[in-house]
Amino acid sequence: MSDRRFLVAKNPDLDSSLPFLVRLPIGSAGLVLKARETWPRTSKVYCHRADEGGWHDDLEILEDIGVRSCVRKGVAIDLVLDRGKEHRSQFVFTRMKGGREGIFWQSAKTTKKARPSVRVPGRRASFLPEFTITVA
Repeated sequence: MSDRRFLVAKNPDLDSSLPFLVRLPIGSAGLVLKARETWPRTSKVYCHRADEGGWHDDLEILEDIGVRSCVRKGVAIDLVLDRGKEHRSQFVFTRMKGGREGIFWQSAKTTKKARPSVRVPGRRASFLPEFTITVA
């Protein structure tokens, strides 16, 4: 197993409400998360960190995919896989009520579905000759 692989396995804890484990190739040991789904196809997928030692060699691997890019950017990890479809996604880390960590796995498709009228700007405001940025 290469360190630059995105791995999805069955969670051996059958009592868990999160039946899958995903391993992101980030950091020295990788990041292992428990997840509700194997990919965020129709909605955001809730995840949380697996316990130490959550990943081991005798897990039943469901997917083993090469990674083009896995980069931490602030509160998110952007993941680009080496396959044609379903190749871009993002893990967003947040704090829930009570200070507990929440991790949401989303794709551009699921984000667009959740907020269909929100448009992400694709370029700067070229119609303005100049503008001022005020920092308070």
